[in-house]
Amino acid sequence: MSYQVLARKYRPQKFSEVIGQEHVTRTLKNAIEQGRTAHGYIFSGHRGIGKTTIARILAMALNCRSSDQPVTDPCGVCESCTEIRAGNSVDVIEIDAATNRGIDEIRELREAARYRPARDRFKIYILDEAHQITDAAFNALLKTLEEPPGHVVFMLATTQPEDIPQTIRSRCQHFSFRAVRFEEILGQLRDLLARENIDADEDALALLAEAGDGSVRDALSILDQAIASCDGRLTAETVRQLVGSAPAGILEEVMNAVAQGSSESVLRQVDHLISGGQNPSHFAKQMVRFLRNTVVAKIAGGDSSLLQISGDERNRVVRVAALFSEEDLARHLQIMLRTHSEIGYRQEQRFHLELGLLKLAHAQRLLPIEQLLSDAGVSDSASARTPGKPSMVPDTRKAELPSASRPAAISPFAADSARKGSSKPQLSAESTSAPAPRSVGSPAAQVVMGSAAPATVNETEPAWVQAPQETLHEVQTAAPAANLSTLPQQAPGENAPSIESLRSAVLNALSAHRMLVAMLETGEWKVEGNDLVIQVAASPTVIEMSLGADARRLAIATSSGVLGRAVKLKVISGGTSQRVPENRTPPSNGGGRSRAEQDPIVRKMEEKFGAKIRTVIDYTKKT
Repeated sequence: MSYQVLARKYRPQKFSEVIGQEHVTRTLKNAIEQGRTAHGYIFSGHRGIGKTTIARILAMALNCRSSDQPVTDPCGVCESCTEIRAGNSVDVIEIDAATNRGIDEIRELREAARYRPARDRFKIYILDEAHQITDAAFNALLKTLEEPPGHVVFMLATTQPEDIPQTIRSRCQHFSFRAVRFEEILGQLRDLLARENIDADEDALALLAEAGDGSVRDALSILDQAIASCDGRLTAETVRQLVGSAPAGILEEVMNAVAQGSSESVLRQVDHLISGGQNPSHFAKQMVRFLRNTVVAKIAGGDSSLLQISGDERNRVVRVAALFSEEDLARHLQIMLRTHSEIGYRQEQRFHLELGLLKLAHAQRLLPIEQLLSDAGVSDSASARTPGKPSMVPDTRKAELPSASRPAAISPFAADSARKGSSKPQLSAESTSAPAPRSVGSPAAQVVMGSAAPATVNETEPAWVQAPQETLHEVQTAAPAANLSTLPQQAPGENAPSIESLRSAVLNALSAHRMLVAMLETGEWKVEGNDLVIQVAASPTVIEMSLGADARRLAIATSSGVLGRAVKLKVISGGTSQRVPENRTPPSNGGGRSRAEQDPIVRKMEEKFGAKIRTVIDYTKKT
């Protein structure tokens, strides 16, 4: 008797022997027990996961002669079961739809379906690769599939269910099969090797399960080949040579060279692989998988169930994940995905692989745009203070604390890096290992970038400084309106700016709201405690229409920054029009381009990159 491959020799003969498809087998068994079997089924999913196998088991269950009615567990010894298992049953017809896809073959099938089965209860048609059937043939089958004779059952197996017309799918019960999990394939391989009395390393089985990529049949096919090539014991090196994988640890060595920025070492590794017969496209695919697992290990930890790899491979990805940040790994994965897609259709695959790996090494030198913007904001806010304008940072030198107890200010970039680099939900200057934060202004004054007013220097950090980045951003955005109590207070009369400077700053900030500026600049301005009161000549209705939520928040933020403490805005009617001060700088109405050209961060970016403003979209005119 000729040799039978493992995939056929150990094909499941009962629902309980099928792995990874419990949702399908459970439903079919319940339908048989309740007598609610359908006349048409569609089994769809990845290759080699049991679609045709379950169709045969269902056919045996419906026609098993061990009972007077369908059974959930076919006996496997009666004539019907043995013939169906061998594929020569008269009443169970398996049709290769990829070959018999035309309308003539479907007409023959429709004519034969009218006759009762020769021996069994049901005449069952199993159409493999059903998506290959033409539209005309599907239309010819439509009426028979909708109202077939009571003795006919159709089973359609396909890997592309979207190619089957909706009219066919609506007349059948559709079961979507899942890719088999790594642990289930690993357990199946271990069980089959025990039956075959073959010793194998655990790493070798892990490589086989990974090479199967969710398909049991693929894993068993490679296992057959590996058994033939080994000498008594199946090793990981044997499997690696068969599947064309790179030597163990080479991916880690490449990423170590990338972490060190050693382009020469990266090129030497590529030369070693290509000289050893490694395929560039296959190696790029391995790098993509390795980087994906490294990202998962960085985010979810090395013990996560998302890592479908062996124990040694887990240790490698954990060590590599410790060398990079989450952003760097995501960038590396994106570069390798693009490299892998380009290698597939480009000439000189080696050159493209080398270029992709060099990009990984060079990516270590890239400076995140968040840090550039943060640096620009820090330097410009410090240099923008002039003697003629009130400072955003209050003078707190008298209350200066020792450097050991002074809390560190956190820029947006530093807070984001600390949040992603720490596993703790809270972020503080003492508990995180993030890069050193940046401070603004004098040594005693600390400012959180993006806030409307500076943070006080206390021995205990405020909660909104210790919060993660998401919370920090929300507090910074809503501070003028919602969290004013956390901002520092300035005693009235202590370095207090003039009303004219306050008026000028607020009106310049509201320059986009021209109707509101025209109303406020003729009003009577005064500061009463923590209230900025503006009495205008307009009616309450006009005030409510002109002073929107965005304008109110902007005015509160600007006035709080100028006064150095949290204030509330009150615009009331009943005033008289005041004369506009001649020395007040009118608000800029040159449009979005003029405001963009005057923005300090934009100017900083122009200086750093030698850039020019080409297009400006003014969203204030669209609201």
